[in-house]
This record gives sequence, C-alpha cells and structure tokens, in this order.
Amino acid sequence: MKNVLITGGAGYIGSMLATKLVNLGYNVTVIDLLKYDTSSLSHLYFYKNFSFIHGDARNSKLIKKLVNKNEIIIPLAALVGAPLCEKYKKDAISTNFESIKLILRYINKKQKIIYLTSNSGYGVGEKNKFCDENSKLNPISLYGKTKCDSEAAVRKKKNTVSFRLATVFGYSYRMRSDLLVNNFVYRAIKYKKLDIFEPNFRRNFIHVRDVVDGIIFAIKNFNSLKTEVYNLGLSSANITKIELARKIKKYYKSTKIIEIKNRKDPDQRDYFVSNKKIEKKGFKAKITLDTGIKELLTYFENNKKTILKNY
Repeated sequence: MKNVLITGGAGYIGSMLATKLVNLGYNVTVIDLLKYDTSSLSHLYFYKNFSFIHGDARNSKLIKKLVNKNEIIIPLAALVGAPLCEKYKKDAISTNFESIKLILRYINKKQKIIYLTSNSGYGVGEKNKFCDENSKLNPISLYGKTKCDSEAAVRKKKNTVSFRLATVFGYSYRMRSDLLVNNFVYRAIKYKKLDIFEPNFRRNFIHVRDVVDGIIFAIKNFNSLKTEVYNLGLSSANITKIELARKIKKYYKSTKIIEIKNRKDPDQRDYFVSNKKIEKKGFKAKITLDTGIKELLTYFENNKKTILKNY
C-alpha cells in the first residue's frame, strides 16, 4: 500500500484525513507541532500503518528525509484564516508558503502532491456570476495571498492536484469554532443569538468528511486530475450569511437573529463558487448543510464548557 505524508496532520482536516487513510490501509506519516490539540490523533497511535512525528514542517532536514520516504505528499501545515495570519505575519508566510517551497525542492518527478488552498483567493466575486477555476484571483488577506502564491508554485510541477476549498464545516477530531457554520452554531447555543454583519455576503461550504473523500478521490484518480486546479465545495450550499443563520434557527428555534446595520464585517469575502469541473470528473460533495448543522448542534450541546480556539 502507498506511503502518504501529511504535514499539519493533527489539525481540523488532517486528523480526519489521517484516520480515513489509515482505515483504508495506507501507510500514513503525520508531522505536526501540536500547537492546538494533543489528542486529535491519539486513537491512531496503536495502528501499525500510522506514525507520528512531533516536528516543524519548516525544518529542511526533517522534510527532506520524510519526503524521500513517501509517494504521496499532502501539505496541510498552515496558519489558517485571516485573523491568525495578521497576528503572526512572519509565521504565516514561512508556514503557508515557504514550507510548500521546501517540499517542492525535494520532491521527485514520480511523487505526487495534493495541495489544498481556499476559495479565499477569489476575494470578492461578481454579484451575479459564479467563480470558477478561470476566475481572476484577488485575495484580500495575507492568508489568501499565501495560499494563492503556494498554489502557483505547486502548479509549476506536473505531478500535482490542487483543490480550492469552500468554507469547511462539521465535526472533526480537532474541532474549530472560527469557521463560519461551526461558529454560528456555537454562538447560537452559547449566546442564544446571532449578530449578523453584512447579511447578504455569499459563501460556498463543504463538510470536512467530503473534503477527505475528495482527497481520496484525487489519490485514486490522480492521472486524470493531475496538473489541474479544482474548486471543491457543495454545490447546493452556495448561500448568504442570513440564509445560513435562518437554517440554524430552523433547528435551534431559541436563536435570535440580529442584523447589524451600518457596520462592516471584518471578513469581506463575498462570492458564489462553481464546482462543476470536479463534478464532471466524477466527484460530488454529498453531506448537506442541514446534516452538518444537526451534527454540530449535538456536539456543542454536549460540550458546552469547551473553549474552542484557532489561535
């Protein structure tokens, strides 16, 4: 079975991906600094086809050694989101961009990279038009810029597949409450209200388990996907923030929705996204927002004392 290296593999997506790959029989190596959670991979420690390295994806000697041992590289190590990147600008550039260039320096022509970037690169889309893979990239944050720069570097290599992820939601072994759907559900339970800035801002969403399945689809269908970039999202989940809030209220009726007028949202991203390109290749995200919201309500209801941070 193939050897897979995941940098940042203890995180929100990585912990779910590592688990699925191990269960499918892949030999999985994860490298992570464990800044946020030391338990997200503990259920894997006794599997013979899993190994964990407590280390830094920016360590040149370590990365060279690990890259040489693996056929598939999935670099997930990153400072995620605009607030975190603005707070730690140097670390954002070195982790989100320089660590990717490090992998590219050591990889050979036979090895495969599956790179995850973000819809954040689209910045502000046109009002009545969906962003597709040919749309102009216009990142409006340092986070978006580092991901766009890394995608451009990755795409210079031929043995690569790049996914531009929609905003991810749902339960993970390493939970995050900063992601929009997760955050709204968390706030609805904790405060019984949702304060909505710029309610008509648009976004596309995808469940974390669908992200994992998309990556596995890329591994299994690599030759038909390689050299290209694909939007990866749930096509039925192109909705506005106010529509999302109302959907949550449908399942948590005590939620009071308050539209805050004349105030800007710190996050100015606003776009709908087309996922037709990857769907035509045979992959379609399946887990609905409704399913994810109900799942999150169950989680947060039973973990009310949990303080969830991404930074």
